[in-house]
Amino acid sequence: MANHPSALKRHRQSLKRQARNKAVKTRIKNVVKAVRQALAEKNAESAATALKAASSVLDRAASKKVIHWKKAGRCIARLQTAINKMAAEA
Repeated sequence: MANHPSALKRHRQSLKRQARNKAVKTRIKNVVKAVRQALAEKNAESAATALKAASSVLDRAASKKVIHWKKAGRCIARLQTAINKMAAEA
């Protein structure tokens, strides 16, 4: 454990940041899971609504540098592709 005041402050800051990032990442997992669940139920309308919410959460996380912006885009694109594929099959 650090002893210098500046190192102690950095440690406190890192703990706060870690908790904030963990909350955002958990939210990302939940919204993506909601889209996947709607896809599994073959419900196009709820999947589209869930995707809109998921893309908002992913973009916000990317703007705050919690996840990389390319990862956010890739995740949104893959979910959109899955929805489009389901719509084409129906």
